[in-house]
Amino acid sequence: MAGILSSPQLAQITLFGEALQPGRGGVIAVLLVVALMCWIERQFRKLLPGSLELILNPLLTTVITGAVAIVALQPLGGWISDAIAHGASWAIDRGGFLVGAVLAGTFLPLVLTGLHQGLVPIHVELVQAHGYNALFPILAMAGVGQIGAAIAVLMKTRNARLKKVIKGALPVGLLGIGEPLIFGVTLPLGKPFIGACLGGAVGGALISYWKVATVITFGISGLPLALTIVAGKVLFYLLGYLIAVIAGFIFTWLLGFNDPEE
Repeated sequence: MAGILSSPQLAQITLFGEALQPGRGGVIAVLLVVALMCWIERQFRKLLPGSLELILNPLLTTVITGAVAIVALQPLGGWISDAIAHGASWAIDRGGFLVGAVLAGTFLPLVLTGLHQGLVPIHVELVQAHGYNALFPILAMAGVGQIGAAIAVLMKTRNARLKKVIKGALPVGLLGIGEPLIFGVTLPLGKPFIGACLGGAVGGALISYWKVATVITFGISGLPLALTIVAGKVLFYLLGYLIAVIAGFIFTWLLGFNDPEE
């Protein structure tokens, strides 16, 4: 279905007086189409006899879904995608410090539940609509705050095992892979996780205020993300990164934590 919706040949088809746009609706359109396709496939599985179901079900499902997708779901997905992209851009542009702080400060709890994967379509739509992604650098600050929190724990703890865990997790944390620090250091200790969220909120607020953006939808984070930042904003990203580390360190140092025994 994704191949049908993005086929260049769609541009040669005129529907209701307008030429179709290949790829319109992006990920949102594909999600709508797949949901419909699954429902239709289940209905045919109930209606068709077993001897014909294996042959006719895929054919009929693809034909019907493809027709509905081109006529209705792709335009609907396009409208939804445009609304999401413009809404996210409007919130970041108008919200400034506050929106950046809320987004970055609440991102680590999203990572814990896996719900952060639901933001991927928004990243894609932002790049498709505007050519850049202002959301991703803000969210990246959540992981940066963890770096500062982990350094504070490293300097305070007397637990040799915990120090070893932090030293092993910090390098990948600098590269934007935060799970080892979350599940191995900050979350088990409690307060350092809060310190990391607060540090990320400070960095996210600054990144939003400075209108830092990247040219990618998702992927690399942390320090490597600086390679994808739009022209003129790289230094602002690096400055925000440094401040988020310092803020995460300070908040964690002030909050303290119960140092685990050996």
